[in-house]
Amino acid sequence: MPQTKHLGNTPKTLSRDTLASLPPRRVDAHKGDFGHVLVVGGDLGTGGAVLLSAEAALRCGAGLVSVATRPEHVPAALARLPETMCLGVSSANQLMAVLERASVLVVGPGLGQAAWGRSLLSAVANAALPQVWDADALNLLAGSPLALPSASILTPHPGEAARLLGISTEAVQADRPGAARKLARKYASVCVLKGAGTLVADPAGQLAVCGRGHPAMAGAGLGDVLTGVLAALLAQGLDAWSAACLGTWLHACAGERLGLKGRGLAASDLLPVIRELLEEHSACQA
Repeated sequence: MPQTKHLGNTPKTLSRDTLASLPPRRVDAHKGDFGHVLVVGGDLGTGGAVLLSAEAALRCGAGLVSVATRPEHVPAALARLPETMCLGVSSANQLMAVLERASVLVVGPGLGQAAWGRSLLSAVANAALPQVWDADALNLLAGSPLALPSASILTPHPGEAARLLGISTEAVQADRPGAARKLARKYASVCVLKGAGTLVADPAGQLAVCGRGHPAMAGAGLGDVLTGVLAALLAQGLDAWSAACLGTWLHACAGERLGLKGRGLAASDLLPVIRELLEEHSACQA
């Protein structure tokens, strides 16, 4: 028997007119006004993921950005992003001091699922700060009963969503709105279910869909960029729902604009375009 469709189940479509804006910056603004994003991840072999997230946070206006990653990655990170504060960590204990200085956390890009990543995730989960969880943080969460801090955002792709819900990827894709809402309720967080027609859901059942994007975005690292964008918006004062909606829209519109050039879109290509789109939407100076 076909399911009855209720008006309340219809997601709203993200558009420029319905998205929150960042306020203009005061003339006397300083970096401390715009948050400190800490990106945690980058196990051996996946060090680039944290750099993509960190650069996205910088380009979207976070006042300060730190990276906590494997010590082996620090020289390359500083060469690529001298604007960040980069900390080499071999254990969770070395993470504590920088956790105390951060205002928003990103965890998961390149984190891995070995002992190193598990220990860092456990430390991050205990920090009472807004957080963005992605990639292996979600895979570890699927097997660990961790409670996320309030005002956090999950950004699963369908496979990660399936593991978090204990169902198949096909089941997630068959009812994407239902899956997004279940994840938001289960983890008391805003869920960004990625894919064609990305969905944003909150624990209260609010649902939005992003109709923008381009198939050229099917490539590595684009999710890492999205996590950095979301963290920067949180750091500048948007709530989790508003940050998730605006960040998702910016990311998709940038991919759509660049996708007109065809295949071969690299994740870092999105960064200058996202910055331009954010300025068009929320001018830095009135």
